[in-house]
Amino acid sequence: MRKILLLLFGISAFLMNAQQKVNEALKKELDEIMKVDQGYRMLFDTETTQEKKDQLLKELNIDKEEFKTKNWKLVAEHDSLNMQKIERIISQYGYPGKTLVGEPTNQAAWYVIQHSKNIGKYLPLIKEAGKKKEIPFTWVAMMEDRYLMYEDKEQIYGTQGKGEMTKDKDGKQIFVTFVWPVKDPENVNKLRKEAGFDSTIEENAKRMFGKDFKYEPYTLKQALELRNKNK
Repeated sequence: MRKILLLLFGISAFLMNAQQKVNEALKKELDEIMKVDQGYRMLFDTETTQEKKDQLLKELNIDKEEFKTKNWKLVAEHDSLNMQKIERIISQYGYPGKTLVGEPTNQAAWYVIQHSKNIGKYLPLIKEAGKKKEIPFTWVAMMEDRYLMYEDKEQIYGTQGKGEMTKDKDGKQIFVTFVWPVKDPENVNKLRKEAGFDSTIEENAKRMFGKDFKYEPYTLKQALELRNKNK
């Protein structure tokens, strides 16, 4: 009985210690950053109702006319401001993972970096956070895939999609969406499962582009040719 009580005391002490490590002020700041990052993007989501969009505009203190005029430029402005805040936080605390700010707040810095041009700079930090279980490995995989896509290299896990303006055989401009080329198409679903994803590349493609989208593997050469056709 004494051993059980000691064990329970130890677990209780551990949980209390874990709770004490959460930086509430930092958590609040990151929650606000994530609210802005995700809120602006929901305004462009076709599944977001007009009622929800009006609510978001009010919550984010966005002027409707300014939003109509600036559109994605307004998002870019706030992304830049958010990145400055995240860089300051990282310089002080390192990656703000679940130990420091809990879940789901540990997503905030990841989202801002993922939506920035600084992925290459912070990818090693993200990989270390994944290794320490501060963030899920699936997030590491998604960021690595995006970095590889930005570098015009084949992705690993098939998490990234792309859209390119190109021209058809008659010279007419068309917009083509596709899953960015994968390094090992034959084993990509195995790699996805090992990484912790609960969907296949085919299922993920439908999530990105709609239920009627049919996944067709592109080679890197094909993907780059699509871009060059429009130049």
